[in-house]
Amino acid sequence: MRSEYTVTQVNSYIKNMFTQDFLLRTITIKGEVSNLRYHSSGHIYFTMKDAGGAISCVMFRGDKERGGLSFLMKEGQQIKASGTVDVYERDGKYQLYARKIELDGAGALYEKYEELKKRLAESGMFDEVYKQPIPRYIKTLGIVTAPTGAAVRDIINVATRRNPHIQIILYPAIVQGAEASESIVRGIQALTEKNVDAMIVGRGGGSIEDLWAFNEENVAQAIFDCPIPIISAVGHETDTTIADYVSDRRAPTPSAAAELAVYEYERFLQDIEDYAFTLTKSMESRIRARKLIEDRLKENLRLLSPMNKVRDRLLRIDKLGDALNSRMDRRLSEYRHRLNIDIEKLKGLSPLDRLMGGYSYVSNGAGDNVKSIGSVKEGDELNIYVTDGIIRSTVVGTKEISYGKEK
Repeated sequence: MRSEYTVTQVNSYIKNMFTQDFLLRTITIKGEVSNLRYHSSGHIYFTMKDAGGAISCVMFRGDKERGGLSFLMKEGQQIKASGTVDVYERDGKYQLYARKIELDGAGALYEKYEELKKRLAESGMFDEVYKQPIPRYIKTLGIVTAPTGAAVRDIINVATRRNPHIQIILYPAIVQGAEASESIVRGIQALTEKNVDAMIVGRGGGSIEDLWAFNEENVAQAIFDCPIPIISAVGHETDTTIADYVSDRRAPTPSAAAELAVYEYERFLQDIEDYAFTLTKSMESRIRARKLIEDRLKENLRLLSPMNKVRDRLLRIDKLGDALNSRMDRRLSEYRHRLNIDIEKLKGLSPLDRLMGGYSYVSNGAGDNVKSIGSVKEGDELNIYVTDGIIRSTVVGTKEISYGKEK
């Protein structure tokens, strides 16, 4: 008769087998993180996989809090998980109970990179206040990179194309390996002594291991201490190193770094022409404006000048003189007219005019006008005035005449 077992019995038996296996009691497994889930209880559930298989894993909150995990796990990370492989009896499922999890290979370097980045950022080395502006017009460009490779060729080609008169000083540095960071530091110091106007520090693309020299603290410190503006050009656009953060300017590629550092000579000549044109127009405009101000001031001076007031007074005197003469002429004309009238009136009353008309004037010896026969007597001497003289006569008698009738 064959033996029969319950599921629980089988699962318990298998669990006991796992427990007795010394290899599975303390094991380290490498793989890629997938199906990651941070549970509300604080436990972490995930799967480790490689090209050939997968294994379920769990890290309990207690192991995590005791230092078993020092970074934030993410999907796709390569990790090394140390712990025990055991069976979860209820489900009959085996899994890794992880007590310690570390980043593996590039992941470990990335963890080191993040730690240094955080520490340098807290020290202030990345602050904008310490960033130096890149001079707009440089004469000498220093380059710290490998003497061969695409990076140095790209920088030289772009720099000389933009400005054929640029002077380039290359420090042939080691940019990969154990000696790379010290070589890069020496290159920065050597070009500082050459007193170049600006400096490019970088290399072509590669893995995080290839670019690691630019994540070393001594390189970051050398860049920060350098009195010459430095452009970091490490790797491709997606690569970011500590050198990028501490440099005065980051370029996504070595070619872009050359474009940032070296001004375009033809554009410079065009800018000079544009500035000259703008300056000429500005000066002409300023001169026109000053000329208008000068003309206005001259006019104000003319209006406020004492000589102008004197001329105004002279003009007023002339006008008043003309008015006075005109008024005098009118008055004289009026008086002359009135005189002519009076003359005519006098002429009408003048005895001479009467005499000229055939009349005469008679006066007695006393000179009184004789108007009546009663004012004379016989023997009186009379003077008879005619047009050409006086007739002296003696009264021999009188005869009264009344309106042509004799009495």
